[in-house]
Amino acid sequence: MSSEIKKVVLAYSGGLDTSVIVRWLIETYKCEVICFAADLGQKEELAGLKEKALNTGASKIYIEDLQEEFARDFVFPALRANAIYEGTYLLGTSLARPLIAKRQIEIAQKEGADAVSHGATGKGNDQVRFELTYYALDPAIKIIAVWKDDNWHFDSRESMFDYAEKYNIPVPLTREKPYSSDRNLLHISHEGGILEDPWAEPPEDIFVLTKSPEAAPDKPTYVEIDFEKGNPVAVDGQKMSPAKLMDHINIIAGENGIGRVDMVENRFVGMKSRGVYETPGGTVLWAAHRALESITMDREVMLMRDSLTPKYSQLAYNGF
Repeated sequence: MSSEIKKVVLAYSGGLDTSVIVRWLIETYKCEVICFAADLGQKEELAGLKEKALNTGASKIYIEDLQEEFARDFVFPALRANAIYEGTYLLGTSLARPLIAKRQIEIAQKEGADAVSHGATGKGNDQVRFELTYYALDPAIKIIAVWKDDNWHFDSRESMFDYAEKYNIPVPLTREKPYSSDRNLLHISHEGGILEDPWAEPPEDIFVLTKSPEAAPDKPTYVEIDFEKGNPVAVDGQKMSPAKLMDHINIIAGENGIGRVDMVENRFVGMKSRGVYETPGGTVLWAAHRALESITMDREVMLMRDSLTPKYSQLAYNGF
């Protein structure tokens, strides 16, 4: 397939995996690499991303603000369905991947690219979420899933660190703290490193969006949320766009130590995986929406809702 690939659009985050993948694609496929990074609320993580991608070998990078679309068309529909996977996980990463893949395909078509690529491993869920969206929107597109590529010679994060150091590729991780994280308006996830041991307590310094309960205020913070047709539209009487509302409620909830989750989940591929999540605003909105439904729904409708929610959540988690 390598001789057929002239131009690739890569879903790029600037993390260890995708930083290495840029150069690896150029070396292996002798192709042009265009990077695409979706701004879904990563804040300072996007700083310097353009320079980094270009210095690593990419010919071009798209960095696009998709926060409003993400909140309006992905987070809020899941909220209306009370989506929660295995009773715990509010699907922050699951909901983001199809949007990234959708825009990636649009850019690939615009640029006349032969293929798209992602950095998701062959053991995780994201490979399915990305690739189902790719094929749904462009069945003829070629996909370079590097962790399933016979030419991919890395067998660990250590070997990727070695490669990055050899070619002076800057990465945001260290060998001492090799945590993999994924941040957007809904949450931030933490995996890898010491978290691979289910007996190990997550170190406090990995948390970004939430204060520990010990550091949170001793007095309650009261928040009033307005809903219209199942969607949150205002906080404390102030109307906001979906993304701004999510950002605002994240700050309030995070300051109060709300939204930390430490769980072992069943992946779509059949493996169990530990994830540590911070979902401050999403936790508050989910609870508020459920409380609103307890007032407005009758018993039979609530029973039907509770029978449908797990299946909806599983489908969203699996990338369908």
